Amino acid sequence: MRNVLVTGGSRGIGLAIVRRLAGAGYYMIALARNPNAELSAAIAEAPGSIRFVPYDLSDVEGIPELVRKLKAEFGGIYGLVNNAGVGDGALLTNMHNSQIDTLIRVNVTAPILLTKYVIRTMMTEADGGRIINMSSIVGSNGYNSLAAYGATKAAMIGFTKSLSREVGRLGVTVNAVAPGFIETDMTEGMGEGGLEKIVRRSALRRLAEVEDIAAAVEFLMGEGGRNITGTVLTIDAGNTA
Repeated sequence: MRNVLVTGGSRGIGLAIVRRLAGAGYYMIALARNPNAELSAAIAEAPGSIRFVPYDLSDVEGIPELVRKLKAEFGGIYGLVNNAGVGDGALLTNMHNSQIDTLIRVNVTAPILLTKYVIRTMMTEADGGRIINMSSIVGSNGYNSLAAYGATKAAMIGFTKSLSREVGRLGVTVNAVAPGFIETDMTEGMGEGGLEKIVRRSALRRLAEVEDIAAAVEFLMGEGGRNITGTVLTIDAGNTA
């Protein structure tokens, strides 16, 4: 039985990943602050394959105990998808210090600490493990009003590359997925006009979808990804081509 933990697993990209991997035979642990109707529907569709665990990742101090409880309840964790994130956008000069602190805490500190303790459980497993960090094209390509957010996503790329070298000898792969702009709750503030501009400058003249991200995660999680590590897979319909 291969357990996979997905943070931010109750909606958007995270929920699409949970559904996709459950369909592929993984036993999913969806971590989020609160349940919702969409997650409840997914659990009903795949009874026994999807479990929900409530947790607020801004509570970084509680992460060691969280991982201990997860292992005690579900057993070893084969895969970790660090998907949860805060997407606040504003000119840096207008952002309150508390907003910047939250961005760094949830988007950088929490996934690094969660990975640290999950890797310790992977070290006892014979078949290694998979870690997938959700970055963004904003981490490598600048975007107006997303300086602080972009910094957190760039941090995840650096984290991915260095960690892949640390844990490769354990049979653990570490990769990042960098989505482009996708129609989710996080991009609602851009409005139709903003998303249309992105479509016009994309090579494929469309937006990537959450299912595209989920399919990439499934590939990296499976046998096809066993010799892929330290990479960043960009999925943006050619927006950065």
